[in-house]
Amino acid sequence: MSSPAVEFSGPKKIPYPGGCVLEPAPYALEYLLMWPADVTVNGKVYANCKVFPFIRDLLADPAKYGITAQDAQAARERYLNLAGQALEAEGGQREWLEREFGR
Repeated sequence: MSSPAVEFSGPKKIPYPGGCVLEPAPYALEYLLMWPADVTVNGKVYANCKVFPFIRDLLADPAKYGITAQDAQAARERYLNLAGQALEAEGGQREWLEREFGR
């Protein structure tokens, strides 16, 4: 089996600062929309980029990165799986992340 065209690691533990004014789930959502990681596209590394906006860019113009629309969709699904697990661990819902792709 070949490796995916778009690769990135999952988010580390969400750095929730705690406190009485912050709810863990909404904080986690905001964090995951700006979470930085190295993203590799067909062997080219995009260091420390914000994963969610990067994937939105992939979806908007996959050819710009030399990938197919299916590759971009696979990256979206990987993001939803990895970030969704992290969000659910903080009491949130994967659907919140899915909704962000529609905005």
